[in-house]
Amino acid sequence: MAHAPVARHLLRARDLADVRYAEALSVADLAAAAALSPAHFSRCFKAAFGESPHQYLLTRRLERAAALLLATDWTVAAIGVAVGVRSIGSFTTSFRRLYGMTPQAYRAAYPPADRHVHIPRCVAMAYGRPRNRTFREDTRLPGA
Repeated sequence: MAHAPVARHLLRARDLADVRYAEALSVADLAAAAALSPAHFSRCFKAAFGESPHQYLLTRRLERAAALLLATDWTVAAIGVAVGVRSIGSFTTSFRRLYGMTPQAYRAAYPPADRHVHIPRCVAMAYGRPRNRTFREDTRLPGA
């Protein structure tokens, strides 16, 4: 059984949530992007995407927070602010509900790759230098 295509106005609202997740977006803001009343928008959005607009936005924020936990050394509070949560306590609770552990435990469970590398930085830098020379070196001796 094929699903009906999602209406463009709902995709527009979802795209707004995907792009501006860190801002203080409300259901009314998303509904305005879809040109629907907030109540009707919420019903249509949930029917189309399987979760409420608020839950969708929270999930995007938590996914971005998880990526920042692994890619940065920012504090949990700084990450919460960067993804647009208003309360660090509710951020930690929501993160635990989605990922099964606190943000701190998540970071500890998935250490960044550079913690596993045991070669000196100078060796890594030399290995990473370009091998092809892009300019001609003069091999003649000066004055010859």
